[in-house]
Amino acid sequence: MSEHRVIVYPPSEAGGRRVGIDDRVLGVAYSLHDLTVFLQNAGLTGWDELDVLESDLIEWHEGGPEVWTP
Repeated sequence: MSEHRVIVYPPSEAGGRRVGIDDRVLGVAYSLHDLTVFLQNAGLTGWDELDVLESDLIEWHEGGPEVWTP
């Protein structure tokens, strides 16, 4: 999975952020916990929220891990 690009898109008007790996959308995360679960299900087993916060695999658009609403 390390060669894949994880993108956390800007917050939507309804809240939450779309999460994708390469061209595949995993879903809409409403928290860091949601994002962590999506990534675990995509193959990053054993990762916790701290791993997600520190990862260089994740490209955050319009706000970092603390921004979940517009």
